[in-house]
Amino acid sequence: MSATQQLTAADLPGANCGLCGFRTCGALAEQLEKRPDLINRCIARSANRLATPTIPAPVARQDAGVAAGGAAPTWRDTLGREFDFYLEHFPEDPGPREIILPHNPMLTREMEIAVGDLMIGRPLGMSCGCPITHCGVAVEVDRRTGVIVWCVTGPLGPREKGFKDIGYYIAEGYEGLIAQTRAEIAIGRRYFFQPRRCMLQWRHSGLVNYMNRSADGLQVRLEGLWIG
Repeated sequence: MSATQQLTAADLPGANCGLCGFRTCGALAEQLEKRPDLINRCIARSANRLATPTIPAPVARQDAGVAAGGAAPTWRDTLGREFDFYLEHFPEDPGPREIILPHNPMLTREMEIAVGDLMIGRPLGMSCGCPITHCGVAVEVDRRTGVIVWCVTGPLGPREKGFKDIGYYIAEGYEGLIAQTRAEIAIGRRYFFQPRRCMLQWRHSGLVNYMNRSADGLQVRLEGLWIG
């Protein structure tokens, strides 16, 4: 059996992004023994992916979550860059909370964006410059300012049910939980962090301007975002 056929859910990124066409990484892993070529659908493991060959595969697997056997994270992203903590989404949410503003804020009113709407868009420029189109569901909408809070999810929902395309937008901030960190977190400090479900497993940077301790972890809001 080849190395590709031996891959399991633990070898996949754990993002459950749906871009491969399967709802979860585990569902994809179940099909690999019969169809090993399906691994090329995973942007994190595909041979067609633009990867940095000097970063060994175990780094990518561990940084996608705690590795099998409870191994500690390496605190490096898939490009080998160090970061300080993982940002988790709230247990009640379907994905990470992102505070966004369409490049044309009037779109929020013109498109009648409402809570529960499925949307797609891409953060452009200094606000992140992420190359991946984001998909998600709106959870808060301010039609006066145009600001939207959505939970970023995989593309299966928009594919199956339709969506509103807001085009380019500015990523104003993230809200989430810190359960794993190697740094002391303080308001007013900028940190490198990795969103747990980031499809590229790249580090981000943001300024912590809100903190609240809860039973699930340290709740934070990060603004002034950029990737790298």
